[in-house]
Amino acid sequence: MMPEMAHPRIGLALGSGSARGLSHIGVLDALIEAGIEPDVVCGTSIGALVGAAYVAGQLAGLRQWAETATWRQVVRLMDVRLMGGGLIDGKQVVALLRRLGIDAPIESYAKRYAAVATDLETGREVWLQTGPIHEAVRASIALPGIVSPTLVGDKWLVDGGLSNPVPVSVCRALGAEVIIAVNLNGDLVGRRSDKARTASAVAAPSRVSSELFRRMLGQLPGARRESAEPVEPAAAEIATDPLPRVSSAPGYLDVLANSLNIMQDHITRTRLAGEPPHVLLVPRLANIGLMEFTKAREAIAEGRHCVQHALPLLKRYV
Repeated sequence: MMPEMAHPRIGLALGSGSARGLSHIGVLDALIEAGIEPDVVCGTSIGALVGAAYVAGQLAGLRQWAETATWRQVVRLMDVRLMGGGLIDGKQVVALLRRLGIDAPIESYAKRYAAVATDLETGREVWLQTGPIHEAVRASIALPGIVSPTLVGDKWLVDGGLSNPVPVSVCRALGAEVIIAVNLNGDLVGRRSDKARTASAVAAPSRVSSELFRRMLGQLPGARRESAEPVEPAAAEIATDPLPRVSSAPGYLDVLANSLNIMQDHITRTRLAGEPPHVLLVPRLANIGLMEFTKAREAIAEGRHCVQHALPLLKRYV
């Protein structure tokens, strides 16, 4: 009898992309159903969060929360604090991870895992491979301008998307022989042909982002609290978007989100050109905005579709 060939060590690099990263759940679901279970999982930003749920055996719990979360539940995760280097402190996100059971030391899990963050002082990428997994995720999701940096040891860390948006190199360093990468930003920059849809999206910010700014306004000196009288019309307009628009000009979150998209797109192209994965998955997610976490079902479905479309190529390697 011919000896059975050893199964290649599969690595999964989950990229950054904020709310679009919920598609990683669908990617993992479809891979597992196809009999392709990663041995090494490395994630950046939202990729670190979904990857942590997978290695902790809590992917189903995260999926259930994501698919049923209302915009009010999402807003509860946004503990606004203007003095912390970002609009959101991040403690409520950590609390959610702990409620879902994603909180053991990384080294205690059977699968190799690393979360990628960026050293705010040096700009170098940092691979978090030990310690409580929820703390590694917290460092990796510190999106500049949105989530405040976090102190790990003697380093202030921010989002890993600034240095390594799709961590193929980390998977390879951790021993992966076949690497599947998921790029969430591949269809965002310079590919939007539906101008009417884009203009409509700019003109109508999500309820989540509007509530975020309302809370931010409530922390300003002299601002009225939720328990006080209703916010005056002018203040309410600022709460919806602190930078008033001229005609169809983009708002604050649009500028921030698209700037990050452009930056990460360029970094991703450069990194993937020098460190190509065996299979690159690019879900079509241009219709999901930075903070649109309530579009989880749509994102997850696209993640599944992306894997199903790539199955013939995936089967060649695994």
